[in-house]
Amino acid sequence: LALSSLSNTLAVNNSGRWWGIINVASSTNLLTDSKNVQLVLDPSLQLLSRKQRKLIRQNPGILHSVSAGLQTAIKECKWQFRNRRWNCPTSQGPNIFGKIVNRGCRETAFIFAITSAGVTHSVARSCSEGSIESCTCDYRRRGPGGPDWHWGGCSDNIDFGRLFGREFVDSSEKGRDLRFLMNLHNNEAGRMTVFSEMRQECKCHGMSGSCTVRTCWMRLPTFRAVGDVLKDRFDGASRVIYGNKGSNRASRVELHHLEPENPAHKPPSPHDLVYFEKSPNFCTYSGKTGTAGTAGRFCNSSSPGLDGCELLCCGRGYRTRTQRVTERCNCTFHWCCHVSCLNCTN
Repeated sequence: LALSSLSNTLAVNNSGRWWGIINVASSTNLLTDSKNVQLVLDPSLQLLSRKQRKLIRQNPGILHSVSAGLQTAIKECKWQFRNRRWNCPTSQGPNIFGKIVNRGCRETAFIFAITSAGVTHSVARSCSEGSIESCTCDYRRRGPGGPDWHWGGCSDNIDFGRLFGREFVDSSEKGRDLRFLMNLHNNEAGRMTVFSEMRQECKCHGMSGSCTVRTCWMRLPTFRAVGDVLKDRFDGASRVIYGNKGSNRASRVELHHLEPENPAHKPPSPHDLVYFEKSPNFCTYSGKTGTAGTAGRFCNSSSPGLDGCELLCCGRGYRTRTQRVTERCNCTFHWCCHVSCLNCTN
């Protein structure tokens, strides 16, 4: 699942390739959003599947929500890995995350999970904001809830977000191999994380703020909270192999499944991230693996952690630069009306 940053272009595809929507007229690939703006699929890029285009037409306004969710996911990925050798690099080319999406490592797992979560989170929020014509707030939570509170208000529509995310994002995955199973599993783990982090939010009612009764609803977590949870699951991801029960009586779901590489380990839960190959060390540039290396990055010489110079520089050493900076400081407001400051040098 990827997002293009080209002007007037939206790109989404879970295989790491791209589809695009640009304002160029074509008789074969016209879409219209809820504001009657003509959005057109760029024939030079991989087109949306028929199912994805149908979903967009059936849900006017959802296209912009998908785009916003993907942008948020990319920003969160960069934040979570800002101090790591792999810092979620992106490019302006036809494959925003690079060749890493074609691998089966932990980083690939996180990309699929965070982007899937981004779509689910954005769509669920847009429903409650009234930005999508085919969904609204989740009004199923109504009536008594507890001794001093009741269900009401506008709950974020997480169920619609998860359903649309599953239909739209997962439809890009084809096949029955290990990569297919891994991608689907991590997509669902991202959606499950958004769902499991939902929280109850309440508003007090009563004379003088006495809060004699409260109205409560379910609210989406911040996307930073989603990113934090997925980052923890990245650190504890499960290495898996392709499982096949080999029984003609088994359903398709039962027949093809993921098993832990180590038989002594528990099978991965729906919330866990999974991978099947070792990550590159990300220390040096490699055109084959698509890694940029860590040369030129800033490191913390006093930190023993992942952002420290010993680990981030991969033993190559580092250069220290000292700068003298003069800035305004100790500013005071004088009535009326000017501000006086000192100059401080660091």
